[in-house]
Parts: sequence; C-alpha cells; structure tokens
Amino acid sequence: MSGIDKAGRVRTGEELDISRLSPWLLKQIPELQGKPEVNQYSGGASNWTYCLKYGEKEVILRRAPEGTKAKGAHDMGREYRLQSALKPVYHYVPEMLAHCENEDLIGSEFYVMEKFTGLIPRHNLPKGVSLSKQQANTLCTNALDSLIRLHKVDHKAAGLDHLGKGAGYTVRQIEGWISRYSKAKTWNVPSAKYVMDWLKDNIPSTEHICITHNDFRFDNLVLDIEDPTKIIGVLDWELATLGDPLMDMGNSLAYWVQADDDRIARATRRQPTHLNGMLGRQEVIDYYLDKTGFKVDDFTFYEVYGLFRLAGIVQQIYFRYHHKQTRNPAFKNLWFFVHYLLWRCKRSIKNSK
Repeated sequence: MSGIDKAGRVRTGEELDISRLSPWLLKQIPELQGKPEVNQYSGGASNWTYCLKYGEKEVILRRAPEGTKAKGAHDMGREYRLQSALKPVYHYVPEMLAHCENEDLIGSEFYVMEKFTGLIPRHNLPKGVSLSKQQANTLCTNALDSLIRLHKVDHKAAGLDHLGKGAGYTVRQIEGWISRYSKAKTWNVPSAKYVMDWLKDNIPSTEHICITHNDFRFDNLVLDIEDPTKIIGVLDWELATLGDPLMDMGNSLAYWVQADDDRIARATRRQPTHLNGMLGRQEVIDYYLDKTGFKVDDFTFYEVYGLFRLAGIVQQIYFRYHHKQTRNPAFKNLWFFVHYLLWRCKRSIKNSK
C-alpha cells in the first residue's frame, strides 16, 4: 500500500558508518545477514532515526543528533531501558534489540529496535487511506484507549518507579515552563505574565502519578495496514516520565484541532483530528474522564497548561531562528503562533469563569 510509512534518503552529514556499525550489529542480532540498505526518517523527534534493511528484515536505529551528549536531553540508554521494561506490560512499545553505550562506534550512543510496518497519520491520513465517519470515530477512541492503557500501567510492578521524581510533578512543570518561556522570550512575543500567574494560582490540590508519554499525538502512532482504525504501535518515548496523566492529556489536547476551529488552528493542524467522526476536544475530555474514573470539575487548568507548554516549545524554536542559530525559513513566523497560543490560553481562562 502506498500509504505505508517509509524512510527516505539519508541527510548529508548524518550518514552512518556502516563499516563500523554492521559488524557490531550482526554480532548482536544474529538473524541479520549481509550489508544493509540505509534510509532515514525526516520527521518525528529530534533524535536521528534510521531504517536498516537486511534483506527482508528491517530494524530501526535511533541515535542522538551530532554535537549532543546522550546523557542529557537525548538519552538513548534511558529510552532503551524504559521501553524494554514497558514492553511486557504495554504491547504498543516496539521490541528492543540492541543497545550500544560506546559513542566511538558511530559518534553517539544508540539503540536498535523492531520496525513496526504500518501507517502513520500525520497532517492528513496516508495517501490512499480514507475512513468513514464510523471508522474515524473508532480510530479516535482506539487512540485514546491506547493512552488510557498507558496511564493504567503499574509502573512500580514494571520496575519503572525510578523513571521520574513523581510527586510534585505539576509544580515542577509549571515552574519549568515559565522559566523556559521567560528565557526564550524575544521582543515580539507577549510576556505571558497573566497566563503564568493564573497557572501558578490554580495548581490543583491533588495530582495522580503514572507513566506519561508527553508527546502523544496521532503522528506518533502506527496503524494497522489492513485495518487503519487499529493501533499497533506507539513511538517516540524520549519525553516519557512519571507524571500526572491529566497533564499528559492536556499536552495532547494542545495539538487537537477540530473541524470547527478558527482558521489559524486549522492552518497549523498536524494530525487528522478534523475528520468527520473524530471527537471534539470536550468530547475527548469527557471520554477520557469516563474511562479512567478521574473526577475533575473543571479541566481548564490542564488545557491551559498544554497550550502554554506548546507556546514555550514554539518560542524556544523561534528564539533559535531569531538569534540566527538556525536559518530554517519555516520558523520565520512562529512568533505569531506564540501570540495565538497565548490568546487561546486567555480565552480558555475567561470561558471557565
């Protein structure tokens, strides 16, 4: 099927040293034979992700970008160990096959995992794939169910109680994103003081702690080729930690653009949540609370947090462009999107009063 997600040509300067890598890899995974065909995925997380094809067998290699240290924001060992421990209790995680701490081999710590062959819904559904209203609804609820299953995993029984600090997560996130936004602020974006103060003043008195993905979007899901309403994999675990599941949902809602949203939201849509049959944001909240049993009188805090966090992420990217640390023209007008996201925050706050 033409819609199957495929890697493309390796970007210049990001090639793998196959002469060094392949002998090591063949030793770790005996079923691999010969010399691999190497391709690279262009989208997704900040880590570099490759597809290595050995005959009929394909595996995925993830490594940190050039110039970064794996023990920091691109901790390959942490990703590998997390998914290894999670796989037995959460089948959507790919199987981990090999891990190399020696940065000298290819210039970075890396790991290798199984490849899920399937469809990835990005801005739109893959080419050649269409869903009826009922199918879109089924895909939507299946996606939400896969997140709910993650939030119900017993992290202590899975040996993942060391994954994060746990208690106090909500306060740390609010303080952390306020600090990040403030440090990345440029002259042409708002101070966001009103939103920051509101978040600090409205931190919920209770929090729940579970495994959170923190980047749960449709473009991090792999769909079954034969039945595109079925989720077969969840990808990109670099931000996963022990956190509050309601904040994880708030993060996801920030990317959730529905069919009747304004023009700016529709123009920045990154996933096919606009399809006829998809739940709207309030329906998503209601579905999630009903399935999990969490009691929340007003979800506004989590929605505003998700939007403010996204504004912080976008502003950090724009900061790099503004200071000529990157010349990617796609980042030129991100300051405007920051204005929009903060306006959305204020609108949500005022509508909740």
